[in-house]
Amino acid sequence: MDSYKKSRRKSIIAWVIAFVLAIGAAIVSFTPFIFMVLNSFKEKFEMLTKGVFQLPDQLNWSNYTEVLTGGFANYFKNSVIVLAISLILLLFISACASYPLARFKFKMAQPIYAIIVACMSIPVHITLIPVFKMSKSTGLYDTIWSLIGPYIAFAVPISVFILTSFMKEIPREIEESAEIDGCGKIQMFFSMILPLSKPGMATLAIYNGVNMWNEFSFANTLTQSAQNRTLPLAIWEFQGQYSMNTPMIMAVLTLTLLPMVIMFIVFQDKLVKGMTAGAVKG
Repeated sequence: MDSYKKSRRKSIIAWVIAFVLAIGAAIVSFTPFIFMVLNSFKEKFEMLTKGVFQLPDQLNWSNYTEVLTGGFANYFKNSVIVLAISLILLLFISACASYPLARFKFKMAQPIYAIIVACMSIPVHITLIPVFKMSKSTGLYDTIWSLIGPYIAFAVPISVFILTSFMKEIPREIEESAEIDGCGKIQMFFSMILPLSKPGMATLAIYNGVNMWNEFSFANTLTQSAQNRTLPLAIWEFQGQYSMNTPMIMAVLTLTLLPMVIMFIVFQDKLVKGMTAGAVKG
């Protein structure tokens, strides 16, 4: 009986500690967002005269109106186009590369996989000049299409690494039964492996999507004109234009962050499933 009480007490203490840590993590995570949203509705000098976490006297929607009419929509459109095309191509290429590495047995499987994993250690910034010269020679410089190639190339190693491990956990009995029914490798890939890999691919889509949405270095190097720039550069340019108007900058940041917040809210269940899938074998 005493051991049961001790075990129950330890369990309660563990839950209390976990609850306190969760509350602390939530406060740390949400405080910057609340700070940003509150101050985006304030007047130009209201942040200086009152506390930064104090509610605004009235909701000042003119900050958002001025941002949306100041070219923000074009930056947003460019980011959406680049993100959508890059993610679709990235997931397809990664799935096609991961399938043979995970399901086939051939001599070069391990060396190829090792090379792909080694590419994860290549710093992005050392490739800026070669990629810039390549985009100039191909005529893609200062277009949104120049961003798609680098975004895909630098996301492929981590995507193949994760997706290969995920595909290895798919039971081989499924393939064996399909082969008995006369299913070929290509048909098996599209009709069985890809559908079973959806949780892992959803996780990769969210992970890589956030990175592509916030990417600055390539966007700054490979684009020049305002009509071809993406949202991270919009933040930079708006900051230069409204350097003394902090609430305006907060409005730009809120509008930039909002799509990612909505995406996490909508797809959080798929993200959790993708991260935990394959963790328990049974």
